[in-house]
Amino acid sequence: MWSIRLSDAQRNALRGLIEAQGVTGPMLTAAREALELARWDELPEAALPWDRVAELASVQGIGEADVVWDLACGMPARGPTGEPAG
Repeated sequence: MWSIRLSDAQRNALRGLIEAQGVTGPMLTAAREALELARWDELPEAALPWDRVAELASVQGIGEADVVWDLACGMPARGPTGEPAG
């Protein structure tokens, strides 16, 4: 996997190149969607419950980065009955 940082103009140019292909298969469609989702700077309301992350890390004996990864992959922050997950 590659990670790059693009200016708005560069992102728009890449989007234009993808759209110029005409019929796009699943790979180019996913690439175009990724370009749209990559605008992290437009998500100022996004925040993590750091107190909860620290609690889950402590309970599981793992690092906070691993908890963030688990949460990003769909692990519920709370169990079905409201108790801490993990």
